[in-house]
Amino acid sequence: MPHDMRDRGASLVAAGLLAFAGMTGEPAGAQPAPPEPPQAPVDDTAAEAIVTRVVDGASFVLEDGRKVRLAGLEPAVRPLDLAAEAPWPYADEALTVLGALLLGETISLTLAGRTVDRHGHVLAQVTRTSDGLWVQGEMVRRGLARVGTLPDLRHRAADMLAAERQARQAGRGLWAHPAMAIRSPTNVRAHVDSFQLVEGLVLDVADIRGRLYLNFGPDWREDFTVTIAPDDRDAFEDAGMDPAALAGRSIRVRGWVDVRNGAMIEATHPEQIELLDAD
Repeated sequence: MPHDMRDRGASLVAAGLLAFAGMTGEPAGAQPAPPEPPQAPVDDTAAEAIVTRVVDGASFVLEDGRKVRLAGLEPAVRPLDLAAEAPWPYADEALTVLGALLLGETISLTLAGRTVDRHGHVLAQVTRTSDGLWVQGEMVRRGLARVGTLPDLRHRAADMLAAERQARQAGRGLWAHPAMAIRSPTNVRAHVDSFQLVEGLVLDVADIRGRLYLNFGPDWREDFTVTIAPDDRDAFEDAGMDPAALAGRSIRVRGWVDVRNGAMIEATHPEQIELLDAD
């Protein structure tokens, strides 16, 4: 699976998935996006601006014309495995709520990691200047987005995960809908090509030429697996998690579901894996 899960979503838009077409503003059947622009240097300073238009539940436009996307979120869009005609209020609700939070407001942008996506959106953590409201945290707390960090967009991930846990336990927003249920290793294959959370017991871990395979069933040809590339292992160890030692542990993993033999999620950074049996 590609490292950039957002790019995976973009490729699905090109395939004609209207839910994402509404999100990104690209028409269904559009030509492939041009290569990503050169990335600006990481900037940890905050820049203030006024929001003049809200595009969807995760993006908006500033008075100077810049488009901004809330970094670190998987926003409320219709799940790819939900029939197009089925009711799905959360995308509209997320748009309404984000508009109420930001339209006409002065906000500060904190850039930490990749600063521009392939569509030219500024990727930032966003704070409302009038009262210090952290917008990512509020959208996740209300159940209108899930945490969807990337290797280079992990700023405040622990805080976002805590807000998501609170919303999930309370059954708010998305978490009240069966389409957002946490999957098990035995049913996740039905949700290929979508962003999912999966919980289960790691039966064993295989190390094949430095790549780790966390196996959730006895048959790696059919069962769910999480894979970690050799180059990504250091990030886990730097965070105090040894993925090679996860056999026998219950975990929650999040990411785009692919199929390589059985269903598979590629974990590129430690925020994708939560230990469920931690003390």
